[in-house]
This record gives sequence, C-alpha cells and structure tokens, in this order.
Amino acid sequence: MSNTARAAVMVGERFEIREYPVPDPEPGTILLKQELAGICGTDLHNWEYQQITGEIILGHENVGVIDKLGKGVETDFLGRPIKEGDRIAVVPGTNKGAYGFLQAEEEPYLRGGFAEYMYLWNPDTVVLKTELDPEIAVLLEPFTIGVHGVMRAKIEFGDTVVVQGSGAIGLVTLICAKVSGAGQLIMVGGPKGRLELARKLGADITIDIADISNVQERKQLVLDNTPRGEGADVVFECAGFLAAIPEGLDYLRNSGTYVEMGHFVDVGTFECNPNHMLMRKNLRFEAVWASKPDHFVRGLPILEKNEFPYAEMVSHTIPPRTRG
Repeated sequence: MSNTARAAVMVGERFEIREYPVPDPEPGTILLKQELAGICGTDLHNWEYQQITGEIILGHENVGVIDKLGKGVETDFLGRPIKEGDRIAVVPGTNKGAYGFLQAEEEPYLRGGFAEYMYLWNPDTVVLKTELDPEIAVLLEPFTIGVHGVMRAKIEFGDTVVVQGSGAIGLVTLICAKVSGAGQLIMVGGPKGRLELARKLGADITIDIADISNVQERKQLVLDNTPRGEGADVVFECAGFLAAIPEGLDYLRNSGTYVEMGHFVDVGTFECNPNHMLMRKNLRFEAVWASKPDHFVRGLPILEKNEFPYAEMVSHTIPPRTRG
C-alpha cells in the first residue's frame, strides 16, 4: 500500500488534487479503500452557492473495501462479522460531524469520499456489509433519502404519487414509492434520458418540463392523470428548485401530503400565501433532513434484491487525477 493517497479538495470554486498520508487505524476505527463515491446534489449546491467554508474533501455517498481494521472492530452495525477485504457502505453522519463535510487540512486526514482512501476515524461510525456491486452499493445513501421521505409520507396502497425532479433523489424516491404500494406514479422532470430511466424504474407517466414549459399546462396535465382530476395523494419535491414548491402544491388533492426533499442547501426563499397554498387544501406538509441508520437498514435489503436497473443511475466515473 502506498503511504499517501490522492484526494480531490474543494477550495472555494476550484478543486485541487492533493496527497495525504494514509493512517494506520486507531482502535475502533476503519481504513477504507474507496471504490466509488457519489456526487450528490448537495455537493453541487454547496459548490455552486459556496455554502461551506474552508477546504473540504467532499463525498458522503461512499462504498469501499476494508483495507485495515483498528483493534476491537469485529462487526458491522447489524452485528455481522467483518474482515479486511469486505465491502461496506458508510452512514455519513456521526456524533462528531459528517464525512464529506469536514476540513481537509485538519487531522485526521481523508475524511471525505472523493479520495483513494477514507479514514473512518470516529468509532461512532455506522457501516453495513454488503455483497452488492459497488455501482449499486454506492446508491445506498441517496436511496435512504427516498426511504425516509416515503416513510414520512405514509403512502397508502394504490395512492397516486407525483415526484418532482428526475435526478438521483427523485429516481430513488420513485422506486421507494413503488415498492411501498403507490398505484399511479407520475414523474415531472427532465431531460429525456432521465425520464426514460424513470419509466424503467416504474413511472407510469412522465412529463418533460422542456416539452411542457408552461406551468399551468403542466399542472393541468398532472391533474388530468389523477382520479376524477382531483389531484395526487402525495407529491414529493426532489427537484431542488424553489419554483417547484408552489407548482407542486397545486398538484395535490384536498387533504393530500406534500413532502419537501430537495433543499438540503439554503438557496433562498419563495413567496407563500399560507391561506391559499396550504390551509385551504387542508394538506399535510412534511420535510426530511438526511437519514438515520434505521433508514440504511431498511433500504439495503431492497437494493440487494436488485429488482430495478439501479446501475444505470451511475452515468460517469471520474478518477482523482485531474485538476478542476
């Protein structure tokens, strides 16, 4: 093993490839050889809106192979034995901060996923062993956002569900809604390639916002595809654009449920008339913040059944060898 590892470090609006010493794991910790780290929409928004200060190794959607185990580490979160060479998925949140959001130049190093190695330095870290291919296992963290949202929505069998946004969070939420019993699934988003994948993942109807650019036309098209034209039972906002919220609220039926899942980074405010937009619909408004280990435990068996073309969600792989 090399004594150093490369990492992509976000420094303001640019990225630098730096080398850091690879640590020997302390008791209770794990050294992970990274296989894949997903680029989350939160990473993109934190870069675009410069919401994180300092120098950061991003990457909180991680899967890798155990390179070394610190003394006392014998099992994963579920009590299953783990050893060097096992593949594990990592829950990013800990009681000392989240992997992928910590300062790169503060020891211990390599605490984000955009690197060749990742040091799981906090004994509080939750890991789950899996035999999934890394191209699927890397989706577990975003998948848990869908799990969390669907659980908060309390979907009932046969519900009509709309998902706004066909990025990763929208697509995994679509899957979670389907396996939770949704009867009619409508995806509103783009571009066309994402909507084609949405249909493979279970969407019954897709609405391309580039083809139907008029908001009122989109609203009417959604309503026309709900029972008696009264609106959807549940709407998930996964687009991450403020304008999607008032539009999505108009997709709902009276006493429906709206779940906000797209704004993990502060991108501003929108105008809201609570009387017209919320109260007159007698709606239930939910919002999710990240996920907990329980959502990982619930989501992993669904991924491991491999009933959907999950790997098609991985569009590119980029090694840490170039400057950006």
